[in-house]
Amino acid sequence: MHRRGSLFWGSVLIVLAALLLLKQMGVIVGDIFGFFWPLLIIAFGIWLIVGFFARRRPVEGEQVSIPLEGATSAFVKLDHAAGRLTLRSGAGPAEIINGTFGNGLSYKSHVDGGRLEVKLRTSQQVWAWWPGESLDWDIRLNRAIPLSLKIDSGASASILDLSDFKVTDLDINTGASSTELTLPANAGNTHVDIDTGASSLKVSIPSGVAATIRVKTGIASVNVNPRFPRIDGGLYQSPDFSTAANRVDMAIDAGVGSIEVN
Repeated sequence: MHRRGSLFWGSVLIVLAALLLLKQMGVIVGDIFGFFWPLLIIAFGIWLIVGFFARRRPVEGEQVSIPLEGATSAFVKLDHAAGRLTLRSGAGPAEIINGTFGNGLSYKSHVDGGRLEVKLRTSQQVWAWWPGESLDWDIRLNRAIPLSLKIDSGASASILDLSDFKVTDLDINTGASSTELTLPANAGNTHVDIDTGASSLKVSIPSGVAATIRVKTGIASVNVNPRFPRIDGGLYQSPDFSTAANRVDMAIDAGVGSIEVN
């Protein structure tokens, strides 16, 4: 556990122990958890406020470069619990990933039959995070090879610019989040599966890319550009989808929030 994370959770245990002691001494009458939970919520609120001001100072992240190892295609999985996630092109020709990772990074990579598989996650558990520490990831990927991407995130703000990439498959799962996604402009066929909770989702489909869009929502508002006419219910499709050289087959499953596709 992180040293300062231990300080917070150790303080929580001290508060609980103090309430138990006061209960035994007869100072507190009734259920001690009736006192504990409000105090815990207050403490957590103070913790977040401290973090707001602490994070105003520059935060240095871990610089990481992961080699391509001669692979001709790649599968990349990002397990980003919280914070800001920025994804764009810019890795060198011998790299699959080059980026800055707040609060450290744990990753695995290996090549199988010319395909590189890379899995990344934060090296700290979210519960061990301390205000003032960054959980932000700024990632640059290799745009020269076909990619499959899987992104799992929680309470996050994501800006994903995939316009330069050859992404064949994209799978995004988010919780309470804000996501701005730009899809590939020249990747041939791209399959996209997006599953969000309470979120704001903005998807940009480059000019000249046809799309089939299937939207399933709880109580989310949906706004789809007229260049993708509504066919039936939550189904939208470009008139030239079957003949287009570059096209996107996208399914969106959203709970509460807003969806915008342009």
